[in-house]
Amino acid sequence: MMIELQGRIDSNNAAQTEKEILAQLSGGDAESVVLDAAALEYISSAGLRVILHVKKTYKDLRVINVSPEVYEIFDMTGFTQMMQVEKAYRVVSVEGCEEIGRGANGTIYRIDQDNVVKVYNNADALEEIQHEREVARLALVLGIPTAISYDVVRVGDSYGSVFELLDASSFSKILSTEPEKLDWCVQEYVKMLKTIHGTVVPAGKLPDIRETAMWWVDTARPALPKEAGEKLDALIQAIPHDDHMLHGDYHTKNLMLQGDEVLLIDMDTLCVGHPVFELSNMYNSYQGFYELDRDAVLSFQGYDYETATTFWKRSLAAYLGTDDADALRAVEDKARVISYTRLISRTLRHGLGDTEKGKAQLANWKRELLALLEHTDTLLFDAD
Repeated sequence: MMIELQGRIDSNNAAQTEKEILAQLSGGDAESVVLDAAALEYISSAGLRVILHVKKTYKDLRVINVSPEVYEIFDMTGFTQMMQVEKAYRVVSVEGCEEIGRGANGTIYRIDQDNVVKVYNNADALEEIQHEREVARLALVLGIPTAISYDVVRVGDSYGSVFELLDASSFSKILSTEPEKLDWCVQEYVKMLKTIHGTVVPAGKLPDIRETAMWWVDTARPALPKEAGEKLDALIQAIPHDDHMLHGDYHTKNLMLQGDEVLLIDMDTLCVGHPVFELSNMYNSYQGFYELDRDAVLSFQGYDYETATTFWKRSLAAYLGTDDADALRAVEDKARVISYTRLISRTLRHGLGDTEKGKAQLANWKRELLALLEHTDTLLFDAD
């Protein structure tokens, strides 16, 4: 049952307010109660006691659409710890706004010169927003330069996080408009990547990507021969736990240049694990997704397949500190094993293999994966 709270609730009208609420609840058939505070201007301790009385009967009581001023009262008195109290969020439109980043869980738009908003794909994204804020703060404390969200807003039917990024440009935009800076972008990109991978995360603070990779294996198995599925499972299982940080979706749209500072964004995919998992996601961002549709990289990254290939190859060489073609190919092949596993899993889970394009991509990724598995005995390599 939804009950509206209006105006001021204090010692002058708390008793009458409680009487009215109880009258609305007198039918006794409501399984849960939501108090809508959109029109509530103020609440005193007397009003808070009214809410406590309701909560004694309805344990899952929620208070929604609370103004910042009233929310502060709930927060200061500890009510936000006792029940679910949801702020009223200002509404932001992204119509006509420049898209500057896109990740697995949302898209980032510039809403004005100083600010960007990440709009989440999930319409009920408040828990995701809270998670990303927490892991972004953790990353900042551990020395990773990143933007921190300072506001949560409504965007259409979903939610968004607002960040201050003053005149920042993504590396994708730099590569598309200033191609002569490719080598500089590679240098800074790899420098940030090594900073991330050199960061040890306190145990239990971030998820282990190996567990997610095992899920990719399980969901990809229906498309693979039994022996291939078993070998794939064994290869992933053999990767030891590693508490070093990974970004989880590291590509040029998620690296920003603000003034002379490089910032990492889209932090909801932060995890820990061996760098082969990071390289596999990077391969997909520049190569894997586009092997049969090379024009598609332009719509996602903003630059062509040739640029994507060059950037990937040079970044891998800089990261590994070698120009040896055989050594580079060996590490790339290890990453590709996981890359194709994830792509096959994604295709099957989302039913994308029913189209002609999906069937062709699935057949290509399966063929490449099976060929790699024939000569792959380990997915480990020395990241130093």
